[in-house]
This record gives sequence, structure tokens and C-alpha cells, in this order.
Amino acid sequence: MLKDWRRSRAVQRVQPGNGRSLKRFRWWQPLSRALFYLPLKNDDGRQVVYAIDVNHVQRFLSDNGKGKAHLYLDGRHHAESKLPAVFAVQGGTIEVAPTAFGLKRCHYVTAEGTEHQLIPDRGSGEGRRAHLAREHPALSRWIAFCSLILLVIPLLLLIPQLIEVVYKFPPVTQRFGTFTSPIHLPGWLNITLAVGAAAAGWERALRLRYNWLLDSMAKG
Repeated sequence: MLKDWRRSRAVQRVQPGNGRSLKRFRWWQPLSRALFYLPLKNDDGRQVVYAIDVNHVQRFLSDNGKGKAHLYLDGRHHAESKLPAVFAVQGGTIEVAPTAFGLKRCHYVTAEGTEHQLIPDRGSGEGRRAHLAREHPALSRWIAFCSLILLVIPLLLLIPQLIEVVYKFPPVTQRFGTFTSPIHLPGWLNITLAVGAAAAGWERALRLRYNWLLDSMAKG
């Protein structure tokens, strides 16, 4: 029910487009822009191509830090919406949701509920990561595993420190006593772990992977 309410709110945020042309992806934009495509057939059987364009720089400079997603139809600006966005298209909707490092969702959801991730532009960071996964699957899995480890390690190190904080509350102290975390990391190691977690979060965003607990480590 909450999900349906959020989707309804997102649909209401959609504004009509101005018809401008879709700019092609440039070689210097892999970290600053996401561009995805969805080819579909309309009612008369003719193929149309939807495109989702998200400018990450504008996202981070926006008032809410989320920015906008832009929907193009056959290369023309068709609609736009604040993120997270839900666009009505032929046979279903396109759902776009951001993370601190990119997107966690850019999917076509049919009227029957089937989901398909949109196709990233070959020159985008997401497209290059997908190409690596197709051409070098073993390397791709190894990189994904390293990203997971870089997020799990800070989480495991944080747990004892969080327990120490909880034990400082008077009711907890009176009943259970005190607890001192055995883990106290030097500043340089904290910085190293933070950088590693941020890199892992960025890599996972390129694959549109997201877990609220793990990726909170990357966000800090």
C-alpha cells in the first residue's frame, strides 16, 4: 500500500516536455550523466524508443539533492519529473530512483508487473560496466565481490562502536553495565575505509545494485 502511494505521488510530479532534441552521450560524461534506452512497439506495431536522461551534476546541485529525470520519445523531450520518478509509457511505466552515487533503479514495469532494466548507453559508466560484465564475466564477478567486501568491512567494524554508544544510555547501563568497543581505528584507516566504501558504492550504482544497509556505509 505504501509503495502504491509513493508511485501515485511520483506520477503526479511528471511535467510535460518541451520537445528539445536528446543530446548524444559525450566521452567525458561517464561519471556525470546516466542515459538509458527502452525500445517498445506501440499499438500499431511501429517501434518507438524511450530514453531516460539523468544529469548527476544537476542532481547534486539541486535543492533536494535528488534532481530530475528526463524522458525522451524518439529523441524528443517528452516529459520530466523530480526523482524518484515514474513515467507512464506504452504498456507500463518506467521507474527511476537515485542513490548517493548514481541510480539504483531504471526499470520498465509492465502492466502485468514484469520488470526489465533499461539498456544503458554504451558510452555511459553503466554501459561500460555492463560491457565488462558481458565480455569478462569472471573479472566482473571479482570486482563485484571486492565491492561487497569494501562495504561489509566498515559495517562489521561499526557494530561494536554502535553497541558502545547504546550502552552509554542510563537505562541500559543500569541494567547491563558498560561496554567498551575493542575497535578504535586510527584516522588514516578510517579515511581509507571511507574512500574504499565510496568507490564500492559507485561501482554498485553502475550495476544498479542497492541495499539500504550496505550502501549506507558508502554514503557515510
